[in-house]
Amino acid sequence: MALTLYVGNKNYSSWSMRPWVLLKEAGIEFTERMVRFDSFDAQSAFKRTVAAVNPVGKVPVLVDDEVAGGLVVWDTLAICEYVAEKFPEHQLWPRDRAARARARSVCAEMHAGFSALRTHFPMNIEASLPEVGQRVLHDQADVRQDVARFVEMWSGLLADHGGPLLFGRFSIADAYFAPVCMRFNTYGVPVPERIGEYIDALFGLPGVAQWVEAARAEGDFLSFEEPYRRER
Repeated sequence: MALTLYVGNKNYSSWSMRPWVLLKEAGIEFTERMVRFDSFDAQSAFKRTVAAVNPVGKVPVLVDDEVAGGLVVWDTLAICEYVAEKFPEHQLWPRDRAARARARSVCAEMHAGFSALRTHFPMNIEASLPEVGQRVLHDQADVRQDVARFVEMWSGLLADHGGPLLFGRFSIADAYFAPVCMRFNTYGVPVPERIGEYIDALFGLPGVAQWVEAARAEGDFLSFEEPYRRER
């Protein structure tokens, strides 16, 4: 296959999940290269493996061997944009120009923001930690603000585009927010019924379901990714 996507642990790697789900859900063939986390030290097996492909030493990384010498694209948003341009027939951004601009805006907002939720609710698909979620939401006003923004954002998009996904049919925006839905599920974040229906719709996508199944079967326990548990 012309495309190779390097990803980290499916249970933990939220950024890897986004382009993987995008490619799977669009039916675009690619070879997956899993590089399991061991540590992020410069001499770790993970860093040495990924740095040989991507100078930043992070996943995800997409390699397109159809381009002479092999084109390397890193950073999740750059990968999604590249895939959308390479496969325009899949319409991975909304067709309407205004909707497309809005989709890009919310993806950029996700890409650059929500640091409180990222910090206090790290992605951990296999875990069920509603008691942690309740405590964090009680103690951390900035996490509550992040959750409220997601609810506001998604509610507006679903109302304007009719659901069941953010822009009606699957798009890069849904791939971008899939890891947030994983977090909401893990930490038992309470949401309005409309948002719960959106989360259920995302979990029902074949690409998301495949990622979740693999994450739950992974079996790795990495203490530096597990602030709330001492064992699996």
